[in-house]
Amino acid sequence: MSAAKKSTDSAEVDKKGFDPVALAKVVSDIAGTSQQLLKNFMDREEAATHITVSEAMHFTRMFQDFVSRAMMNPGKIAGAQVAFWNNYVSLLQNLAFRFFGHSPKPVAHPEKGDRRFRSDAWEQNPFFDFIKQTYLVSSEFLRSTVKGVNGLDEKTAAKLEFYTDQFVDAMSPTNFLATNPDVIRETIDTKGQNLLNGFKNILEDMERSNGSLSIKMTDTDAFEIGGNIVTTPGKVVYQNDMMQLIQYEPSTKEVNKRPFLIIPPWINRYYILDLKPANSYVKWAVDQGHTVFLISWVNPDEKHQDKGFEDYMLEGPVAALDVVEDITGVSEINTAGYCLGGTLQATMLSYLQQKGDKRITAATFFTSLIDFEHPGELDIFIDEEQIQNLEKKMSRKGYLEGKTMARTFNMLRANDLIWSYFVNNYLLGKEPLPFDILYWNSDSTNLPARMHSYYLRNMYQRNLLKDPGGLVVNRVPIDVSKIDIPCYFISTVEDHIAPWKSTYDGAKLLGGKVRFVLGGSGHIAGIVNPPVKKKYSYWTNPKIEETSEKWLEGAKETEGSWWPDWDKWLNGLNSEKVPARKVGSAKYKPIEDAPGSYVKNHDD
Repeated sequence: MSAAKKSTDSAEVDKKGFDPVALAKVVSDIAGTSQQLLKNFMDREEAATHITVSEAMHFTRMFQDFVSRAMMNPGKIAGAQVAFWNNYVSLLQNLAFRFFGHSPKPVAHPEKGDRRFRSDAWEQNPFFDFIKQTYLVSSEFLRSTVKGVNGLDEKTAAKLEFYTDQFVDAMSPTNFLATNPDVIRETIDTKGQNLLNGFKNILEDMERSNGSLSIKMTDTDAFEIGGNIVTTPGKVVYQNDMMQLIQYEPSTKEVNKRPFLIIPPWINRYYILDLKPANSYVKWAVDQGHTVFLISWVNPDEKHQDKGFEDYMLEGPVAALDVVEDITGVSEINTAGYCLGGTLQATMLSYLQQKGDKRITAATFFTSLIDFEHPGELDIFIDEEQIQNLEKKMSRKGYLEGKTMARTFNMLRANDLIWSYFVNNYLLGKEPLPFDILYWNSDSTNLPARMHSYYLRNMYQRNLLKDPGGLVVNRVPIDVSKIDIPCYFISTVEDHIAPWKSTYDGAKLLGGKVRFVLGGSGHIAGIVNPPVKKKYSYWTNPKIEETSEKWLEGAKETEGSWWPDWDKWLNGLNSEKVPARKVGSAKYKPIEDAPGSYVKNHDD
């Protein structure tokens, strides 16, 4: 139990009766805890000052460029200001009308899917309705002003729009005590206990993250890896410095002759594919008769700082292929790569092809980029100056801390993954609900300095993987156009990390027969979509058209999960069955039960 929690458990304010003595004790204990945490926070900030200053200068130059460009075309700025003023006058008029009992048409509406203003008070109370619409009108003014400036290069314009959105989201009236009706009501009902609970939650989050502030998104005590999540039976049958290889126990009397190796990304833990049994892709694949092997990557530390992209390939899936072949006695193997694991898989397929290794007979790509020309919103973080700042940061420890990357991904959906929890945890003083996907999302991993620098520069910045010979891995030139095995691409329509149109461009580069499928939802929910839930849809088109737009025009929509479509495709390539296999072999004896020890290795 944390010190902050101990300090409040012994003296809680009674919601029914105000106890000033208990309140004083709570405040005193919180103050004592916060002083030490504040010192820890300042120590961390002082150590990072040189990088923070460099980053600040980057933003300063970016906004100076914006201002100078805006001054060259004052007409557009003036037009945006006039539109804002007209809308604001209309808001004032509507407010007056409402006080006289009228119901004027709103000037501004929240976007569809915006859950910040769900409370009835945002419409029924004239004061809060005015605040909401003023915020929406002001937000539109800021966004239109930034978008209306000509002469900026594409990347600078995208960064300006992104950070404007970040500012606009942060300034939402829902994020402040005095302008959020739900928080005001909770404060009155609990006599301020919600604010004390919220401050306690802040302290606990800072204590848990060693002085930084990482908002808790789910009840972490509700889950246990290997207990109520990550429970598909299996054994670790091999391990090296980079990974453990898990083989899962069969659940059918017969299995497909060709075993199936999964290569997950190493930015998060592998178990996004093996959460609860009801939504475990691994369990489902085992139940369909696949002999599933899965890589569990190590959580790297300073010992791994010199591990590069080729080390992940050679000590990861390439090493795993030897183990899979020995255990199953089969030299024809199906593989799948998820996100960064799919990028690694494409590199490996070309590498093996050049080496004359034909063991992989079919490959699946889950939301994977091969062509990084248009990588989506992550592109705003990739330029020379920002990469250099990141390399300086990584040089201090030899790796990038997982929470740094996690914060970046959370910023891409700030309202959902930052501000909603800020309001719930800190203003309303409530605990987040248990949610297995968010538990996984918070379980981030570190990234070795050499690997991450190589990945950012050669994939995102230079986009070399798509070019024949653009990359040379372990002295072998990589050419993805020579990959001639059947491949299945599953991407998702709302993916903001690997945009589906970009993954489609990558699929077109391969030399073999490709089946491209577009699923519903986003990067995670669109992949972890078991058939029993009957959620979303997927689109198929047997042709690989010249453009993604033309492909979608000719695509057929099917309700439900894409999983059965994938299984049908894979069985269509080879449906031969063999008796269910035992786990391990004479050479590769089981080391420990799944999920293994690597997945449980944390920095703290």
